Amino acid sequence: MTVPGQAAAAPRGPAAILIGPPGAGKSTVGPLLAARLGVGFVDTDDRIEAAAGKPVGDIFVEDGEPAFRALEREAVAQAVAAHDGVIGLGGGAVLDPGTQQLLAGLPVVYLATGFATAAKRVGMDVPRPLLLGNPRARLKALLGQRLPVYEKLAWITVPTDGRDPDEITADIEAQITRPPQRGGQPRRPAGGREGGGGGGRGMARGGVWGGRPPEETP
Repeated sequence: MTVPGQAAAAPRGPAAILIGPPGAGKSTVGPLLAARLGVGFVDTDDRIEAAAGKPVGDIFVEDGEPAFRALEREAVAQAVAAHDGVIGLGGGAVLDPGTQQLLAGLPVVYLATGFATAAKRVGMDVPRPLLLGNPRARLKALLGQRLPVYEKLAWITVPTDGRDPDEITADIEAQITRPPQRGGQPRRPAGGREGGGGGGRGMARGGVWGGRPPEETP
C-alpha cells in the first residue's frame, strides 16, 4: 500500500533472465537459481504452450515459425514486465530486435555452451523443428548465428561445459547481489563480461544433466 504523500516504489524487474542455446540448461539452472534467491521461476516456452494449447513442436509444424515467434515475443514481454524472479528464454527469443531492446540494461545471464556439449545435451536423434535435415550442421549454424547476440546482451556470462547445475547456479548467485532497476544501467559484477548490453530444457530437473524434450524451443 502506498502511504499518502509517498511515491509508489518502482517495479523491481526480473532478478535474472537466462539466455543461451538449446542444451545450455536454462530450465534446470533457472529453478535452482530461483530457489537460492527466494523468488519464482518462469519458462517462457511453458507460457507459450499454455497460450497456444499445444506443445512448441506442434506450433512450429502446424502454424509455422513466424506464428511461434509472435507468441514468443509476447510471452517474453509479459514475463519481463510482470515477473520479479528468474526467467528462462527460449534459445531463439533473443533474435527478435524488440526483445533485444527490451533486455538491454536488465540482468541477463548467458549460459555459454560449446557445440560439442550442446549437441550431446540436446540429443541429435530427437526430432526438432529447426534441426531437420542435418541436425549437427543445423545446430552449428544456429550457434554461429546466435552467439554474437548472446554475448552482446550478456550482463553475466557463465560457462556451463564440464560443470554440474549446482556449480553453475552457485556461480550465478555469487555474481548477482540485487536486480537492477528497469531502465537503469546494471552493475557488472566481478567475472561478468565487459562486452555490453548485447534456449531451454537441456537438463533434467534436480541438478542432473539430461536430454531435452522435443518440445523445447530451438
